Amino acid sequence: MGGAKRAPGDLEREITAALHAADRALTPREVRSALGESLAYTTVLTILVRLEGKGVLERERRGRAFAYRPVADDPGLAVRRMHQLLDERPDREVVLTRFLGSLSDDDEQLLRRMLHDLDTEDPDT
Repeated sequence: MGGAKRAPGDLEREITAALHAADRALTPREVRSALGESLAYTTVLTILVRLEGKGVLERERRGRAFAYRPVADDPGLAVRRMHQLLDERPDREVVLTRFLGSLSDDDEQLLRRMLHDLDTEDPDT
């Protein structure tokens, strides 16, 4: 067990990446195999169950096991997390104001362009 210790969240990210790379839902055994089988089956299963509980994955019955798939792509998951964080706070305006104030100049310009594009979109499209 002399391997390097993972940073918090690394294993979840590795498992999620393996599921995104697959073209179908994977069982815990298939996820373990995709990751090189260095992890215990129970470790993979525990992470999959946690991710499903967080709403990141959905599962379907496959024989005696469950197979897991992401509910959204990476950008979609980021959007879900951002909404969850905002929903947990009593004052969305304060959080959004501080977030906007922390943006780099490049990100601020990108956001301004995107908001402008949304305002000028044809509502019939």
